[in-house]
Amino acid sequence: MKIFLWILIFFGTFSLMEFMAWFTHKYVMHGFLWSLHKDHHHKDHDSWFERNDAFFIFYAVVSMLLFYAGANGWWYGWALGFGILAYGIAYFLVHDIFIHQRFRLFRNANHWYAKGVRRAHKIHHKHLGKEDGECYGMLFVPFKYFRK
Repeated sequence: MKIFLWILIFFGTFSLMEFMAWFTHKYVMHGFLWSLHKDHHHKDHDSWFERNDAFFIFYAVVSMLLFYAGANGWWYGWALGFGILAYGIAYFLVHDIFIHQRFRLFRNANHWYAKGVRRAHKIHHKHLGKEDGECYGMLFVPFKYFRK
């Protein structure tokens, strides 16, 4: 039974992170911490790293704190921490590698879902300013972007 709960918490956390990504992006990144996020929309430096990468560090710290809690008897801390970690890895693969090509991988992916995700993200990035950017998570993208 504990394994079933662990798996349920893991997948629930992974799914909840999609909401957290949307919420953080819309209200924090395009809100009071725009100063960290704006170089993601308008690169004003030559570095591979962006100030926007600080958001990754925040979620990594939360995940590590949950691992620590799990190691100290709070058994579902592991499931929560791994759910956040798994989402972070998936987000990095889709957003930073697939969409923004920070590493030259998955360049020729032409699946209908891949095209829809790219299209939705491109529409978001056509707005260089703080306002008016449509915000979606990584997995939930409105079906209007999945046309052939």
